[in-house]
Amino acid sequence: MKTNGKGPALLRLNNQKRVMAQLRTLRVTSRQDLAEALTLSKNTVSLIIDDLLEQGLIEELGPVSVAAAGRPKIGITLRPEKLKSAGIMVERNVIHWRVCDYFSQVLAEATLRTDTSNPTRLLAELAMLCRELLERYPDLLGIGLGFPGIVDPRRGWMHISLPLEWQDVDLLSALRRHVRVPIRIMNNVKAAALLAVELRGLAVESGHFYLRISEGIGGALVQHGEVFTGHSWTAGEVGHLVVQPNGPRCSCGRRGCLEALVSQPAVKQQLAQRQPGLSWQNRDSAPRIVDEVMAQAGGYLGAALSQIMLLLNPATIIVDCPWSTSEAFCKAVRDTAHGNALTFSAAHTQLDFPENRLDPANGLALAVLKQSEQRV
Repeated sequence: MKTNGKGPALLRLNNQKRVMAQLRTLRVTSRQDLAEALTLSKNTVSLIIDDLLEQGLIEELGPVSVAAAGRPKIGITLRPEKLKSAGIMVERNVIHWRVCDYFSQVLAEATLRTDTSNPTRLLAELAMLCRELLERYPDLLGIGLGFPGIVDPRRGWMHISLPLEWQDVDLLSALRRHVRVPIRIMNNVKAAALLAVELRGLAVESGHFYLRISEGIGGALVQHGEVFTGHSWTAGEVGHLVVQPNGPRCSCGRRGCLEALVSQPAVKQQLAQRQPGLSWQNRDSAPRIVDEVMAQAGGYLGAALSQIMLLLNPATIIVDCPWSTSEAFCKAVRDTAHGNALTFSAAHTQLDFPENRLDPANGLALAVLKQSEQRV
């Protein structure tokens, strides 16, 4: 349904956005159930569904229930392949992109090695990549681009990125001149947080904290389906909580930050120091040493999570890290977090260690879909 203007047309457009969001969440439903869930009239929902059927964006599945009296409910579902979005994640010397359907299933992806040291040159490369994706997928709803560092998502501005060694870069303007579809600029970890909450079907009315351990450590609080960025866009920077005073120096210049102790490079260094050549990949060669390093890293992380429990009181903390299969690591995280937090807070916070790592590029594509569903 295409509509412009104000008044009834705008109201109908916003109602369509609500219907689309509900269809994406439920996957299969009926006109009656949509009307009830969204507190809309059956006639309003039917008009929207008829319009979406005409556009080929949804399909009817036949009766899903037959009551003793009245008309049976006819199942309807989105055709996710008809609605696509793209996510492009930038890391140091790497660009990784994915094109996803409306259910966040990956349709295509690629990883490119490149020089990320020069912002102007890289942004020109990203603009070219966006144009190439639009040529291959002209029906893209939009493109999400993610970067490591302090990013103002509204302005599309990079304040500082230690991994990229960038400072004060206008990301959005440089891309908007060359890309004709909506663009959403985000921090990579914050985009992954949206995906983590969505995939687990967590209650949107509750707060959920996502923590990602990679080359660095970042986090984000997701509440009411949106990422909380804070006053200066640094909310969730859990990697720079100090958990060991006078510990190793962090990339931020301070000592004892969680990132300097538990990031992938930090753990890699600790394993090699204990036994030359030892790594997570060949951990079976020295299980006792690996367990000791994992338990120590888990203890540091648990200390940080206890502070998150007390300050943010999330319903769930999702720890997306390479070491979820380590019992020593997970046990140390749980024991230390519960031991350092208030008993009541700890008892009401679920710790989740997903087996499969999340891809921020998927989260960036999802962020585009969520933006398209926002009412105007």
